[in-house]
Amino acid sequence: TSRVNAASGKTGVLMLNLGTPRSPATSDVRRYLREFLSDPRVIDLAVPARWALVNLVIAPFRAPRSAAAYRKIWSTAGSPLLANGMALRAALATELGANHVVELGMRYGEPSIAGALERLCDAGAARIVALPLFPQYASSSLGSALARLFELAAARTNVPAFEALTEFYDSPGFIAALAEISRPRLAAFRPDHVLFSYHGLPERHMRAGDPSGRHCLGSETCCDAISFANARCYRAQCHATTRALAGALGLAPGSFSLAFQSRLGRDPWIRPYTDVRLPELALAGVKRLAVLCPSFAADCLETLEEIGIRGAEQWREAGGEALELVPCANAHPAFVRFLAGRIQ
Repeated sequence: TSRVNAASGKTGVLMLNLGTPRSPATSDVRRYLREFLSDPRVIDLAVPARWALVNLVIAPFRAPRSAAAYRKIWSTAGSPLLANGMALRAALATELGANHVVELGMRYGEPSIAGALERLCDAGAARIVALPLFPQYASSSLGSALARLFELAAARTNVPAFEALTEFYDSPGFIAALAEISRPRLAAFRPDHVLFSYHGLPERHMRAGDPSGRHCLGSETCCDAISFANARCYRAQCHATTRALAGALGLAPGSFSLAFQSRLGRDPWIRPYTDVRLPELALAGVKRLAVLCPSFAADCLETLEEIGIRGAEQWREAGGEALELVPCANAHPAFVRFLAGRIQ
């Protein structure tokens, strides 16, 4: 009987993303930063040191600046990350059909993973597919979201049947979707150079994920191919995404490069840095620069404000003429079809 009931139930799909403040008010941004940066997978310090750093240094001083940045991109629909996430949820639900129930859960802020899980269970989902919207694996993003989901599921009296999908950094469907989105924008803009800008992480996070303890960041070529030593290395997966997407777009060698943005604090983060690479490209004579951000499934603060506004200003100040920010996958039909195919 239990097998019959399970077979006849709906499949729940729980999309997972990082999160967003409730509003661009400084108080809400401060609250969000405290929750986000208190995660030990994000700031991997001892509890007292992390508490002091987050509550006495980062949140008080960074919140006003972050709130001002959010206000530049906020709309009546809320933050772009939330608006794009809800649009993707609706499109994916339509694509999958009546036998699926789709919810969006944010690791930090609302809508929460706990609330999304509760809604799926209340809807009678016989099994739940966790769908993290992080193309590359990082302990501080995909790892943290799944860890939180498993913690919540384990606390339930009736633990749901789960399947967890993971990273898709070089999946042919993902690369094809990004290429379909990017190709017409690049053809219209005609860039001199294409920069692939990924979210950065501290170097120590890369070394911590190296099972050999010797490979990651050990040489200039450590990310040139995926192997056992770097199979879950965020930096190596970003390089793999770049190689695959550049190939799909037919970019010639030398016409594109890779960099990492959004670094925080004084510790060394993975290189090269986007804000250093921009003036270097301008100095090398590049005038028209296109930027793709393939570590973000949806446009958000880091793409729209950090690159589209501040990055464009820095580019012009460095002598560049025009910077084109190519949209992320968002709810593009090709990306929706790719995700639906993974679930099915």
